[in-house]
Amino acid sequence: MSADTLRVVIVDDEPLARMVVREYLKPHGGVEIVAECGNGFDAVKAVTELSPDLMFLDVQMPKLNGFEVLELIGRQVPVIFTTAYDQYALQAFEVHAVDYLLKPFSEDRFAEALTRARGRLQSQEATPDIDRLVADARPKSGPVERVLIRDGSQVHVIPVEKIDYVEAQDDYVCFKAEGRQYLKDQTMGALEGQLDPARFVRIHRSYFLNIERIARVELYAKDSRVAILRDGSRLPVSRAGYARLAKLL
Repeated sequence: MSADTLRVVIVDDEPLARMVVREYLKPHGGVEIVAECGNGFDAVKAVTELSPDLMFLDVQMPKLNGFEVLELIGRQVPVIFTTAYDQYALQAFEVHAVDYLLKPFSEDRFAEALTRARGRLQSQEATPDIDRLVADARPKSGPVERVLIRDGSQVHVIPVEKIDYVEAQDDYVCFKAEGRQYLKDQTMGALEGQLDPARFVRIHRSYFLNIERIARVELYAKDSRVAILRDGSRLPVSRAGYARLAKLL
């Protein structure tokens, strides 16, 4: 954060809601609104290109919701949620020290959140674990139906049925889908809780495989197997991975 000015992005699909935040910011000196976004895609683009100090982010939006935006921007910018979401999600935000404003919120409550955000920025307090925050706060509605991959200011939306396999690569995971590869800053452990266990199986500590892509499994050494995919790809299968795979085949 600059010494003089707090650079802010406002994200909400409702123009009236953005206007409320804009009006509530007016009495506070040293604040510059650098962007207003009506959807999550524009929010990710704004964060990438403008590097704001703070984002006011709605939870319930079409195309990309607030959870998905948070997942994509990760630790880049602190977020104050503006939401009409249920109390369970709000409790998760509180536990992880991410502030929220429950709509309709008062000007006093808004000022309190802004003051808290300034304090955190000035103290350079560590950003909470984004994977854990998203997992705890996201509505528990079953496995994800799509994966979001950020590539600079662009966002790729990949339906899970298009994914062939996922490979761990250092601090990232690599999704292979329709002949392309997409890197995402995520752990295999966090991903495991999101994928449908009836479709994806962890065949190796470094691989998740979409079982619909398997052509056959071959033994190539003692207790060592390889999965041959329909496109000819060959993936290692550990002993534990083969036991999990056998249950689904």
